Amino acid sequence: MECFGGRHMSATMTAFRFMNYTTRREFSLLQQYRFTRKQIKCSAKSVVVKEGVSEAEEEDYVKAGGSELLFVQMQQNKSMNTQSRLSDKLPRIPIGECVLDLVVIGCGPAGLALAAESAKRGLNVGLIGPDLPFTNNYGVWEDEFIGLGLEGCIEHVWRDTVVYLDDNDPILIGRAYGRVSRDLLHEELLRRCVESGVSYLSSKVERITEAPNGQSLIECEGNITIPCRLATVASGAASGKLLQYELGGPRVCVQTAYGVEVEVESIPYDPSLMVFMDYRDYTKHKSQSLEAQYPTFLYVMPMSPTKVFFEETCLASKEAMPFELLKSKLMSRLKTMGIRITKTYEEEWSYIPVGGSLPNTEQKNLAFGAAASMVHPATGYSVVRSLSEAPNYAAVIAKILGQGNSKQMLVPGRYTTNISKQAWETLWPLERKRQRAFFLFGLALIVQMDIEGTRTFFRTFFRLPTWMWWGFLGSSLSSTDLIAFAFYMFVIAPHSLRMGLVRHLLSDPTGATMVKAYLTI
Repeated sequence: MECFGGRHMSATMTAFRFMNYTTRREFSLLQQYRFTRKQIKCSAKSVVVKEGVSEAEEEDYVKAGGSELLFVQMQQNKSMNTQSRLSDKLPRIPIGECVLDLVVIGCGPAGLALAAESAKRGLNVGLIGPDLPFTNNYGVWEDEFIGLGLEGCIEHVWRDTVVYLDDNDPILIGRAYGRVSRDLLHEELLRRCVESGVSYLSSKVERITEAPNGQSLIECEGNITIPCRLATVASGAASGKLLQYELGGPRVCVQTAYGVEVEVESIPYDPSLMVFMDYRDYTKHKSQSLEAQYPTFLYVMPMSPTKVFFEETCLASKEAMPFELLKSKLMSRLKTMGIRITKTYEEEWSYIPVGGSLPNTEQKNLAFGAAASMVHPATGYSVVRSLSEAPNYAAVIAKILGQGNSKQMLVPGRYTTNISKQAWETLWPLERKRQRAFFLFGLALIVQMDIEGTRTFFRTFFRLPTWMWWGFLGSSLSSTDLIAFAFYMFVIAPHSLRMGLVRHLLSDPTGATMVKAYLTI
């Protein structure tokens, strides 16, 4: 389930493509490389990494699904017959007849939203990517989707949201939560593309090159080349083949979740409440498996007293928690709770890369959504941010493409780079970079915690003033607000958590990065 305001579907939309452009030899090499890295411990000796696999390739491998790639493919390849095919609704991009103003690569929520908004502003926009449906489930704060004018895409609303950390009193968040119909969301975004005049090509993009006259050439499978004035990559997190990312950035962590939509005899939850996180221990004893002790929580959407969506979620880990382990933990939890499944409608494998490097803002090609590292590092939040920022980002792209005449815009070199930089700075201004540095610091802290540390963290988190933790969950806190958030949390935290925060700030690289980001003017 894509939760925390609407988490992204980047891995599911890119894993199959990654396998297609990675040969069997390269894939095997990446697997060997990952295994080798796990065996290496830092020492005074220099370590020679296996040749043939770059840092960017390794990061793309993790983003695309890594060791869980087959499950990611299973999720991505689900049949969704209730969603229209893009090729049936959108006109085909005319090959060799014109130069498009903008090509958006990727047909997920971010790509469709940006294409529609850009075309609405008078640009000749082409959309390129595999004609695949939306397969993930989405959960959002109801007020955020209402603000986007997408309330018609919500199929179920819970009046409030609840969190359980232990056997004590539950914590009510005081905010309505909705389950988004992926079918309705797909059809609404597609409708906007149709009305604004977006054209479409169902194809995988092999590379983006620059012509001598400054045009961007989108080279697709089947020797098809689409010229355009500007290209924006919105094809998910694993977009290293088409984009350059900053070197030496934070490592990519992974949020994984295994879910089932089922019929049950009964559930021990109030059907009017959505269970945001249930960290309670139902087994009352330690598992023999070390991996099974990794912190996970239960996410519950009761659609009726007997129909419910359960999901076992690992909020973040350095190495992806295997789906088989998550499934085992979920089934064990349900059995201990006395919940008997009578019918299974659907299984879900949610794989969300979090953290990692920002795109290199000196490059001409632009990015959006998960490809632009817009996923909230500490929560997995992405879709709502992409949908909310699409209009402004499209307006900036339309403005910079409208500066001067078309011939000037096609002159290669510094001028086009500077134009792209205007768009990059709109997407990643200093304020956003400070916020992200703060969240990366939090992500690095979370992945080091055991279950008791996690419970202590969230007990403290929900003791903060409501506007603070509400704003954090909704990504509405400014960088200044986040400093107040950190100070307040430090003051009310128990001694063990305070000492852990201090050690983390002084020893983890994300601490220095955060301080540097806040001191940058």
